[in-house]
Amino acid sequence: MVYLGMVFFQVVAPILIMLGIGAALQLKFQFNLKALSNLITYCLMPAAVFVNIYETKVNASVMGEIVLYLLIFSICLMILGTVVSKLLKLNRNQAAIYKNSIVLINSGNYGIPVSQMLFAANPLGTSIQIIIVIFQNIITYTYGLYNLISSTKSGLDIIRDLLRLPLVHALIIGAVMNIWNIGIPMSLRIPLDYLANAFISIALITLGAQLAQLDIKTIFNKVILTSTIGRLVLGPMLAFGLIMLMNFDGVVAQSLFIASAFPTSRNSSTLALEYDIEPNLAAQIVLFSTVVSCITVTIVIYLSKVLWG
Repeated sequence: MVYLGMVFFQVVAPILIMLGIGAALQLKFQFNLKALSNLITYCLMPAAVFVNIYETKVNASVMGEIVLYLLIFSICLMILGTVVSKLLKLNRNQAAIYKNSIVLINSGNYGIPVSQMLFAANPLGTSIQIIIVIFQNIITYTYGLYNLISSTKSGLDIIRDLLRLPLVHALIIGAVMNIWNIGIPMSLRIPLDYLANAFISIALITLGAQLAQLDIKTIFNKVILTSTIGRLVLGPMLAFGLIMLMNFDGVVAQSLFIASAFPTSRNSSTLALEYDIEPNLAAQIVLFSTVVSCITVTIVIYLSKVLWG
């Protein structure tokens, strides 16, 4: 019960409050959601990705094994999402949203606070979560984007669209500048920080505005329910098997197991809105998985303590 309260009040409740603010503002002012989506995708998100990649320092000794684990874990989730979407006989747009909802994890504004809360006495736990955030950024803006674009386009059009996105450039430039330790003038760094800091709040308010337009009766459909089960139940089960197979132990095992249980990333909804591919379905999945994760993440945290504490 202690973990349940901590996870809810320190992680889930702040997210829900931001969603509520967005919903209330939308009902009163009727925002142009497409304009907000463009602001996020072409300005705030690239800045946040750049700063995140540029600032991250990770422990090289654990990097290789963790990246290998994350690759295997993500590929297994991709296969799971593809198989289940075919079994459910989803159309191309729904399948794209479904696959993203399984693979793309809220490892940033959900995962980092949980990690800092649980591993305050051991910085390794937070370092591992930062590695996961970087990996998830890469997966989101490669596999996640490809899923959405390929549902409406094919071939060279997909490559052109990906290369035009400023967040792809931000990812590459941030990584190069990090590796080569290139400094940034304060006249550029200050506005970059302003934009990066605005990303989470604007993204959550926009998601809340989307949710304000939904018919809540549709939330319990097969896509949302199976997606939530896949993300919050099958994800941790798969992670447990891989952790045992790869012989992880202690804080490393705990961190990876807990990270596997986080809900669907808000970015899956942001990108769906930008490309107008089932944005309502994507928003409902994010909301439902976030609320349910209050219980499932608590259980996973407890099990991680029992297994590797």
